[in-house]
Amino acid sequence: MAMTIDAPRAKSPAKKNTNWEKWGWIYMRVSGVLLVVLVFGHLFSNLMLGDGISAIDFGFVGGKLANPFWKVWDLLLLWLALIHGANGMRTIVNDYVVRPGLNKVLRTLVWLSAALLILLGTLVIFTFDPCPAGADPALVASFCTVK
Repeated sequence: MAMTIDAPRAKSPAKKNTNWEKWGWIYMRVSGVLLVVLVFGHLFSNLMLGDGISAIDFGFVGGKLANPFWKVWDLLLLWLALIHGANGMRTIVNDYVVRPGLNKVLRTLVWLSAALLILLGTLVIFTFDPCPAGADPALVASFCTVK
């Protein structure tokens, strides 16, 4: 009775699953590079340009979030950072939690919390009103008209 064993890296024609570990690994490298650029750009624009940290107040944030460029910048920073962090936590859970049931529960909680934070952060970025009614004119952005 002869038995054959497939080569270790031979692709099975019946099995075409996505390699999520590979794509997670690639995502961590690409998002890490993008996050370095986004974070240092964010820090440079907030701290080095203008009056530095003393200028950061409600009006400053309102002015930045009124600009579509900064909305996209902050949205990319939010999404990439939260997915990057959740993927890192997923890796830690996979490495250290050996009980399959607990592993699945913790991974589900990690992704649900990341999804909730992404949803809330995205809502803040797109619904933020830099010119709220009844606000002290000294505190809001300079482009706001007194309501």
